[in-house]
Amino acid sequence: MNNLILFSDGSVNTQRKIGYGAYFVVNDLSLNPADAEIKLKRFEHTSSTKLELQTLLWALKEIKPLTSSVTVYTDSQNIVGLPGRRHRLEQNNYYSKNNKRLNNYELYQEFFNMIDQVDCNFLKVTGHLPSKLKNRIDRLFSLVDKASRNALRANKTSSSGSAKF
Repeated sequence: MNNLILFSDGSVNTQRKIGYGAYFVVNDLSLNPADAEIKLKRFEHTSSTKLELQTLLWALKEIKPLTSSVTVYTDSQNIVGLPGRRHRLEQNNYYSKNNKRLNNYELYQEFFNMIDQVDCNFLKVTGHLPSKLKNRIDRLFSLVDKASRNALRANKTSSSGSAKF
């Protein structure tokens, strides 16, 4: 099985609770950015945190048959920190200190189930850097950032698809 590299991001309209998730996957980082096949999907009834999880889970489900190991680049601190919070979240049955069920707890459960099946290494990317400060990873990540923002601006009506950017 291949060890894949996944770039994942989302952009949401918080007033309308509609967002677009974008991802692409490669075998190595020598990809010409013009050749990136970015997949897009529209999500409804979402928030920024929820959208990042929804997008990642969608991507992992699609690539799961292709890999046993994936390096994930994301700008979501929540996603990067979830593996370290797992024990406490499960021990508290996804309840807060105020005895309130956590928002997105079902997505957290799905996330943990998925990372039990696919070995994931999560790496944080600083989004929205000026071009002169971007390294290769940042430039590749900006492809999914730009795709999700452009899809949201265009407010496409299709539920999913792929495009080259």
